[in-house]
Amino acid sequence: MYKTDRARSYSLIKMDIISLQSLILLFPIFLSICCFFFLQPTKSKSTTDIGFKNYPILGTLPEFFVNRHRFLEWSTQIISQCPTNTAVFSRPGKVNGVITANPANVEHMLKTNFDNYPKGTKFMALLEDFLGRGIFNSDGEAWRAQRKTASYEFNTRSLRNFVMETAAVELHTRLVPVLERAADMNKAIDLQDLLERYAFDNICKVAFNVDPGCLAGDGTSGSEFMKAFEEAATLSSGRFMYLLPGLYKIKKLLNFGSESKLQKSIATVHKFADDIIKSRMEERTEETDEDLLSRFMGKSEYSPELLRDIVISFILAGRDTTSSALTWLFWILSSHPEVEQKILDELKSIRLSSGKSHREFYSFDDLRQMNYLHATISEGLRLYPPVPVDTKSCLKDDVMPDGTFVAEGWFVTYHTYAMGRMENVWGKDCCEFRPERWLEEEENGGGVLVYRPENPFKFPVFHAGPRICLGKEMAYNQMKLVAATIIETFTVEVVEAVDEKNPPEHVLSLTMRMKDGLNVKVRKR
Repeated sequence: MYKTDRARSYSLIKMDIISLQSLILLFPIFLSICCFFFLQPTKSKSTTDIGFKNYPILGTLPEFFVNRHRFLEWSTQIISQCPTNTAVFSRPGKVNGVITANPANVEHMLKTNFDNYPKGTKFMALLEDFLGRGIFNSDGEAWRAQRKTASYEFNTRSLRNFVMETAAVELHTRLVPVLERAADMNKAIDLQDLLERYAFDNICKVAFNVDPGCLAGDGTSGSEFMKAFEEAATLSSGRFMYLLPGLYKIKKLLNFGSESKLQKSIATVHKFADDIIKSRMEERTEETDEDLLSRFMGKSEYSPELLRDIVISFILAGRDTTSSALTWLFWILSSHPEVEQKILDELKSIRLSSGKSHREFYSFDDLRQMNYLHATISEGLRLYPPVPVDTKSCLKDDVMPDGTFVAEGWFVTYHTYAMGRMENVWGKDCCEFRPERWLEEEENGGGVLVYRPENPFKFPVFHAGPRICLGKEMAYNQMKLVAATIIETFTVEVVEAVDEKNPPEHVLSLTMRMKDGLNVKVRKR
């Protein structure tokens, strides 16, 4: 009897502890819901309801809580209603800032007043566990030194050739055969997953000169690395969506929930990278390899830990961006057969002029002639940018070109996803998929249409200003190579009906991935 009572007591105590933990975690949610339903938002000085609703004490937190699962759509709707496409955002914990889709403001923060808008310690702290102090998560001299080395290497012909050769071989020896087998079996496949594995193998070769074998299915450690990398990116980005900004620190200290998973994923990623770097440094010879790791290893100022951070940053940029862009592109093309036909006509013309069969690799010259495909990819990027938002920190009080005041310590986010949907930026047809908006007739006439680049501050998909993406042209070439080869060889049919007004849900990660992948069936042409 005594033992039974004691067991019950222990059980009740355990339940009390669990209940207390639950109350602590649910309190912000309860408080937000109460404020959302019972408190009226404060009126702005302009006596209008334009912009984010601001509640007493909690600021924008109640609405953020309700809409954070659809943050891009919600914030786009709010910004579109603002006269200058800019809105002030505030949350408890001194989280104040500006979210803008105004090209003049974007140019101001990324170029004109560049030094006043670094990434900032708050932003870098959220990603430091995963990215360390690599080029995409650093400021000041640390960033400048890496940028200088990377800028030099990205402009060398040897690296450009190595990148394209790697992409072409991986495409023709692995990706195309996988699609051919799927076509023969009339089997539905997840195109997003295939493109991510292709991009991952590709960038690992470029970054490490190591083949993880994820697409071929013959690399166990590589597949584990990729899975951990994907999970680390997703969970790291989740820190930006916490109701309380510092909550992740508590969860990390207690090794609890998503933070526990994140630390395990990061440990797997770091071990894989560290082992490669260690072995490469031990086997180092005077011969210069073509991959990025070898090029940075030639600099004495880079420690093994910093080399790891640099390479991981490049893998993130090379894997997630191109695969995301291509996934959304094929989803859009499935409902625009007229655009696909124009791409096919362009590719046929290029094949005829070069005398190459469709089984031969496209050359740099061939890719440069793909004006309509280039425009199509740009239009896809405009509507579905791989990195939908980017955030900086304000060092000193400032006033944006549209008159918006930004205080010291505030964050400033430029909303690339929203910019593609602003009438003030792209006109009344901003939500339409129309590649022709990127084309113009050649100066010498003749009716030949050529690609016309857009103002990077109006189209900041590859960032802009001093931090503009060094791999922009390489990324375009790789995307054109993959898209041209697949479109030329296969008909891609999305399994589920496509409704452009209701696109697939996306994952809240560092890049915009489709939540449930892109299931397609392919047929040989």
